[in-house]
Amino acid sequence: MSSAAKWWSRLGAVVTGAVLTLVVPVHAWAASNGVSEVALEAARSRRRGGFGFFGILSLLCCLVVVGGIVLAVILISRNRKRR
Repeated sequence: MSSAAKWWSRLGAVVTGAVLTLVVPVHAWAASNGVSEVALEAARSRRRGGFGFFGILSLLCCLVVVGGIVLAVILISRNRKRR
């Protein structure tokens, strides 16, 4: 394994550990603090109207992200076949 790949995997492990270190206590605090009931009530009382402008924007954003992932997979698989 190259040294760049080793450092990349180490950096990924550090970032994952840091995120989990922050997310787990915050989740426990929110569950014990009554925040979950507020979030559920807000989700229930949300307007159930049509798709709207923000729905179209979120759909476009989702398509761009999925397209980027597909493009990355295609480029990576092409690069591996050349070797």
